[in-house]
Amino acid sequence: MDYDAIVCGAGVAGLAAACALGRLGHRVLLAEKQDAVTPVAKGEVLQPGSLAILREWGVVPRLVEAGALRLGTLVARDASGGPQMALEYGRLSVEQPWLLAHDYPAILAALTKSLPSTVDFRRGVLVEDLVRSGGRVTGVRLSGEDVGAALVVAADGISSRLRRAAGIEARRHDYPHRLVAFELHSAPEVERDFSAYVTERGLRLRYPLPGGRVRLYAQVGPHELRGFDAGGLASWADGLVRGTPALAPLAEAIQANLGGRQLLPVSRFLADALAVPGLALVGESGHAVHPMAAQGMNSAVADAHELASMLRQGGSLTPAVVDHALARYDVARRENLTQIGRTSHNAARMITDLSWVGRVAGRRALRGTGGNDRIRYTVMHTMSGLGIHPLTPIDRLHQLGVLPDPRARRLPAWA
Repeated sequence: MDYDAIVCGAGVAGLAAACALGRLGHRVLLAEKQDAVTPVAKGEVLQPGSLAILREWGVVPRLVEAGALRLGTLVARDASGGPQMALEYGRLSVEQPWLLAHDYPAILAALTKSLPSTVDFRRGVLVEDLVRSGGRVTGVRLSGEDVGAALVVAADGISSRLRRAAGIEARRHDYPHRLVAFELHSAPEVERDFSAYVTERGLRLRYPLPGGRVRLYAQVGPHELRGFDAGGLASWADGLVRGTPALAPLAEAIQANLGGRQLLPVSRFLADALAVPGLALVGESGHAVHPMAAQGMNSAVADAHELASMLRQGGSLTPAVVDHALARYDVARRENLTQIGRTSHNAARMITDLSWVGRVAGRRALRGTGGNDRIRYTVMHTMSGLGIHPLTPIDRLHQLGVLPDPRARRLPAWA
């Protein structure tokens, strides 16, 4: 056998998996088809649960050294900037009660520098297919050559070739909108928080990045920006600011950075399985959520940590032991990701649903959550990656203001 594990894809999910498995002393091949990192507006905000894992791996100090910013609050605001619901991370009883923000390439670089010496990282190589024996995945075909391993990890993204090759179904649900992302240079300083603005046109999301930059996302229709010339884009940007007065200080920077915009599709899914004998899915090969709640990258880090934990408990890399660990990984992560997906979807709908019913229910749910300490803390704890505490149907009625909550001013009993 050539390696103990082969990880296919070197985004955050693949790098995290290689780091976690390599720290167990396993010989890991990390294969990435791209020769270099492509800058993209994704995966820039780390939650406290992920920070605890990454601190253990030595990643957090590298990010801090590279200038990562602490964000203390995730807050939903009205279009003028007034807070409607704030998750105050400083209330969490953890060592790092904050979010950490940096560019996606910087997070990849910090993970790469933290890879153990047992990881063989190769760029510019294509994983063409899975290799099987007796119905079990036993390796991959790498640039025309079969390479064997006790475990193959698919971290090859939302359109995962390896997921399809393994016969795992993944039914994607596309949201009826897109997000256009801007990286604003030379922008006025903004508050160090993760702010989601509720507007008549849907979500506007902004947070600071190192170097005096600001990340801005705006919800748009699928074809809203199609066919615009420079003048049309400038007019659209003017309308964006008019509809969100809180963004007025950024108006000049938005106009100056229109040319670097990225249009991103938005979807959600959870694959029918996260493992088959010999193969595990991590990150977007197995699941995706709306980016508004900052859960995608964080769930990928948790996948890698959970997978390594299950393998460590097994104690060996014999096929039977590995496959038992994979079955346990599948059950544990699917349960967690089902709740994360539901929380993320509900949070996104509160702001992005533009139907009359969606607007009314979403605004009431935001206000109801913002005014209820118990529910707000529960949502924050779940989104932080510190453990799942689902909201009950009665909690939903409390959120909507249909039923008074006598415990609204208290923290949850488990806290």
